Amino acid sequence: MYRFLLSRQWVILTLVALLLIPTMIRLGIWQMHRYEERSARNQLVDDALGAKSVPVEELTSPGHTVTTKQRYRTVTAEGRFDTDREVVVRRRVNADEEVGFHVLTPLVLTDGKVVLVNRGWIPADGPSQTAFPKVPAPPSGRVTVTGRLMPDETTEASGIKNLKGLPDRQVMLINSEQEARRLDARVLGGYVVQTTPEPKGDTPELIGRPGDENAPLNYAYAIQWWLFAAGVPLGWFILARREARDQAKPAAPEESETTPAPV
Repeated sequence: MYRFLLSRQWVILTLVALLLIPTMIRLGIWQMHRYEERSARNQLVDDALGAKSVPVEELTSPGHTVTTKQRYRTVTAEGRFDTDREVVVRRRVNADEEVGFHVLTPLVLTDGKVVLVNRGWIPADGPSQTAFPKVPAPPSGRVTVTGRLMPDETTEASGIKNLKGLPDRQVMLINSEQEARRLDARVLGGYVVQTTPEPKGDTPELIGRPGDENAPLNYAYAIQWWLFAAGVPLGWFILARREARDQAKPAAPEESETTPAPV
């Protein structure tokens, strides 16, 4: 009754099914790993954002590499903005995906060290981004800045490799080592994304709170792949039963050529 399973067509179909089942199971496991990784990163971000603010020099120093646990920690810094040595970061987008600049202003601390402050996003003034844009001035005099601590941007992490030949006072990456050489100063590792004080006229546009990675989507994909894996043998069984029934049906008798046509 099931001799058809030894046919070439069914052997190939069975081998494909046997290959698909472990493949789909492995894809589900991979998606579950992605879910766990994203959930862990989301928890790290939540923990950092919920932690009590501390002076920036408690977490970083010149040459320091900001760690994963320190990323997004709320820090405070007191000093004065050095707008004469301010730069802008090219090809940055705002919440509406408009391309412009981030404003990177050195903040000279009371002890003479420098912390880089990303004051937010501004639009490009013209059709090209070669000219230095008009940048709103920060508060003058001594000011206390609160923000989120971020690690240095690197070519390895960003994929941005062409860092030379840029217009004057423009950079592609926010990197404390690079800025320390440019400023000839002791620059704290990483940089601070300003959250307060809020700028006058809402410009530069402050960078919003980081959003959570969509970990539940990976969880849903994992369940989906495992359901597919369970569906393969079920589908194979249904097809085999249907084929067996079709072959078990008696063949319809052929009409004789001499059978008279109905009147």
